[in-house]
Amino acid sequence: MKKEIIGFIGLGNVGEKLAKNLINKKNKIFLFDINKNTYSRFENKNVHYCSNLKELSINCSVIITCLPSPSVINKVINNIMPFVKKNHLWIEMSTTDKSEMMRLAKLFKQKNANVLECPITGGEHRAASGNISIFVSGEKKNFRRAFPILSKMGHQILFCGEFGKASILKVITNYLASINLIALGEALSVAKKNNLNLGLAYNAIKISSGNSFVNETETKVILGGSYDVGFTMDLVKKDTDLFNKLANEFNIPVDLGRLAKKKFNKGLKKLGNKSYSTSIVRLIEEECKIKLRANNFPKKLKDTLLKQKGVEVII
Repeated sequence: MKKEIIGFIGLGNVGEKLAKNLINKKNKIFLFDINKNTYSRFENKNVHYCSNLKELSINCSVIITCLPSPSVINKVINNIMPFVKKNHLWIEMSTTDKSEMMRLAKLFKQKNANVLECPITGGEHRAASGNISIFVSGEKKNFRRAFPILSKMGHQILFCGEFGKASILKVITNYLASINLIALGEALSVAKKNNLNLGLAYNAIKISSGNSFVNETETKVILGGSYDVGFTMDLVKKDTDLFNKLANEFNIPVDLGRLAKKKFNKGLKKLGNKSYSTSIVRLIEEECKIKLRANNFPKKLKDTLLKQKGVEVII
């Protein structure tokens, strides 16, 4: 960690939190975001705000990206490519298309530079605490090089093997979360119509075979009324499109995948791109003419655990 100079590109809801976990008194970190207003969220003498991607690239040995879409990733990498040199390490932490990731990785390798595919999972609240989970694909030597950095941002770190596998797994897990979110909205609506207290329903699900990560996190802010998970409808659309693309390559029948795409497209049109992903439940509420609310549920998710040591998950 001491020998690496880190540059971080993309300071959105999650990127900002990941970057903050890398800041300490010993290491300077270089930051870049197209929206310069994001710089005001950082107050530390060891932070350097870059005016352009060239400035970041030529000063850093490790370049981390956390960006909203494959097209944005492509644009950023095309801009930094002229400045990439041997032994640069690019750590890509977005949810992206596996084919595009593999194409861009080849461009880096042609310059004798190094790449790791490192999508994250676990929610904005765990990104803030440094307890997010990280899937990693690439060469094992690069994984070992990056581990001290990854362990500052995450807790459970899983090495997945060759390029593409981490992105596939991230798309799969996001798909499962989206399907579960819709199912929970329907389940809570059934509970509400049957005059069940929704706090009771939440806890019943929590101790049952129907429990899930989504229930223990996103259900809370639905019942609290804010829907605030820091993850937006346009990102779900991107993820469901990526999942369906993966399935279509092998003609896998994914009826639920098509349903999720249809549901979230409807949510996008009605609620807007930047509405929270959990707002899909609002559509169910409107159709049923109900509000899914309960007392003593938070408006914002917060990880109650202190930063846990970064560990490699051994399989």
